[in-house]
Amino acid sequence: MSEPTPLRLRSTLTCPECGHQATETMPTDACQFFYECRGCGALLRPQPGDCCVFCSYGDVPCPPIQQSRSDCCG
Repeated sequence: MSEPTPLRLRSTLTCPECGHQATETMPTDACQFFYECRGCGALLRPQPGDCCVFCSYGDVPCPPIQQSRSDCCG
């Protein structure tokens, strides 16, 4: 039996408005619904069908999705 893959807790968010990138630590106990871009100040929200900004704009999905939990944060 193989060991579970460790969770990646850092994700690089890319702003869809200005392209600014920032690497952030993801919360493990809650979804992050809002993120203010440090480049242009845009307030990012999850895209329809995504549970959080990391799933929409990050290069690594949130921890619940990494664990293949379909209910994610809800």
